[in-house]
Amino acid sequence: MKRALTVDDLVVAGIALAAGLLAAFLLRMLLRWLGKHADRTRWSGDDLIVDALRTVVPWAAFLGGMASAGAALPLTRTVQHNVNKTLTVLFIFVVTLAVARGVAGLMRTVTQSRPGVAGSATIFVNITRILVLAIGFLVVLQTLGISIAPLLTALGVGGLAVALALQDTLANLFAGIHILASKTVQPGDYIRLSSGEEGYVEDINWRQTTVRNLSNNLVVIPNGELAKTNMTNFMRPEEQLTILVQVGVAYDSDLEHVERVTNQVIGEVMTQVEGAVPDHEPIIRFHTFGDSRIGFTVILGVGEFSDQYRIKHEFIKRLHKRYRLEGIRIPAPTRTVAIQQEAVAIPQQRVPEEADAVASVRLD
Repeated sequence: MKRALTVDDLVVAGIALAAGLLAAFLLRMLLRWLGKHADRTRWSGDDLIVDALRTVVPWAAFLGGMASAGAALPLTRTVQHNVNKTLTVLFIFVVTLAVARGVAGLMRTVTQSRPGVAGSATIFVNITRILVLAIGFLVVLQTLGISIAPLLTALGVGGLAVALALQDTLANLFAGIHILASKTVQPGDYIRLSSGEEGYVEDINWRQTTVRNLSNNLVVIPNGELAKTNMTNFMRPEEQLTILVQVGVAYDSDLEHVERVTNQVIGEVMTQVEGAVPDHEPIIRFHTFGDSRIGFTVILGVGEFSDQYRIKHEFIKRLHKRYRLEGIRIPAPTRTVAIQQEAVAIPQQRVPEEADAVASVRLD
């Protein structure tokens, strides 16, 4: 110490520290108030800015108060230097966390606002966050006087060994990046794999893809397996799709009348049922002379894959009711089987020769 510690030094240091705490508290309250106003705006960028400042500014005020308190104390040059370096490292650490959170939030906002990009995929967000944290860690090492050149060289040499040890993990990572970059699958899409799994894509992270099926269960698929398998995406190139419903009427039906009534039912379903496509043009195609009916296909338009079950349900109910009112029969499947029974000749029983001889002796 350059001189003896006095009460005045402690008072000044305490005032500086208290001022830093008070400033941090007031700034935090101010930023919280600004955050409430930012939530009311349509632009999401102000929310990210306020969220980042809410982390950095109060800590900066508190660390500034600590630095002022340290400067007010009669510390040696070495101790003062170490205190300043420690406070600088803490400030860099706080700024790094705030920047990582802000950049990750910006990446999430951008991807959610663009339909052609992964809406809720965490792989891009996690990669961005890791890059920012790595840069902050290198800055901290440089601030502490530790040369990062040997570290980068060691990482370059050891990267090969790490890549060999984590082949499966890296394969899933790059497969996930390839899937998202090619825009073949995005979170929210309904997919069906050749192995039978199907459902809505919940998320694509650095290792696996999470799919939620219609029974609300989660199916976890490694990204490498997803990239190699055959897959049907029911949301690409557009969400709207058509479904086929097979119907049959009796042979004595007036097909013109059947077509007219069916078109009316299709129009009602398309305009009144949620998830249907109102501007869908009714399509009916007769195609089969069956065993007991004339079969035809009705093509319906649905907004997305899961809507087809509700639309089929309503269409079949309404069509059955309308057919009954119009007297149009839907025959049950029948088949006539002709059975021809052939006469079977019964051979006479033959008596052995020895039995014939014994019978003739007895008669004599």
